[in-house]
Amino acid sequence: MKKPLTIFLIGAPLFALLLVAIRIYYSAVVWRYQGPDADFIITPNENFASINTRLSREHLISSARLFHRYSQFKGVLNKFKIGHYIVRHNSNLLDVFNIFINEKSQVMLFTVPEGKNMYEIAHMLEASSITNYIDFINLARDKKFLEELGLHTDSVEGYLYPESYDLTPNLSARSVIKLMVRQFQKKIATVDFSNSRMTPRQILILASMVEKETGDKKERPIIAGVFFNRLKLRMRLQSDPTTIYGKFEEYNGNLTRKDLITPSPYNTYTIPTLPIGPISNPGIDSIKAVLNPALHKYLYFVSQNDGTHIFSESYEKHEAAVEKWQKNAKNREGRSWRNHKDADDKEK
Repeated sequence: MKKPLTIFLIGAPLFALLLVAIRIYYSAVVWRYQGPDADFIITPNENFASINTRLSREHLISSARLFHRYSQFKGVLNKFKIGHYIVRHNSNLLDVFNIFINEKSQVMLFTVPEGKNMYEIAHMLEASSITNYIDFINLARDKKFLEELGLHTDSVEGYLYPESYDLTPNLSARSVIKLMVRQFQKKIATVDFSNSRMTPRQILILASMVEKETGDKKERPIIAGVFFNRLKLRMRLQSDPTTIYGKFEEYNGNLTRKDLITPSPYNTYTIPTLPIGPISNPGIDSIKAVLNPALHKYLYFVSQNDGTHIFSESYEKHEAAVEKWQKNAKNREGRSWRNHKDADDKEK
């Protein structure tokens, strides 16, 4: 009787271990996700428990417990990176683990062009399915959130640095704004503001205006110089882009005389100072142009309809330039600042 009992006492645990091993093998290797390729996005600040729960709830893995134990065994519980991943049809648990740990996330290159304002950027983000327009704009004006970012302003305008970013779909507006503001802070840390009589905020405001006024990089210091000359003489800056920004959410593309004479904190036709805040998000070159404006006597400039301008010292010469370049229909056709850019590139 002792021998069968001994066999049972030894065999039963071994058999139980075998069953456990078979179950683990089945869950880790044999079981396969049978749905179509699935998008899975890990959001900023999401912890492993949340990731694991969602994988299980969406039936992308066979066992949340096993996925947790395996990740713990591999020492990677805190190494699941934010991003957009694709769990492929017929993946097993080990395949899914490998996707998150060893593969790069699916990202898109999202470019913020120089001179775009926060409304335009929000529309671009929504069109790319990155984040929601309303959420972005509401947060861009949330003073408590702005304080968290170190910005003592009414909006994030001016601080969304124009650059290309690797982003994924369905990100929170909070994470996108934080990313762009951090990039602004990183870039601006290399700039010396000490030699300017303006505050950094005033420099940013003026740089946002310079950015909107020209598509030619070589003109930025000249236009900055025009604005400085007018400010010294206490002349109104009379910049169309500032007036447009003051009514941007209702702007239909047509700037009227009524708009120019309607007072607003951004209408530089009616106020003798800088607008109350930035009107776009300038690049570092426009900021440097304001810090190092060209020295000249120009007080006026008018577009040549190709992104470049004619500069004048007197109102009479300015009127003549307006007559030639703005009132002459022929001179308003078929011109682009890119022609100048192409010529500059050839010279190099």
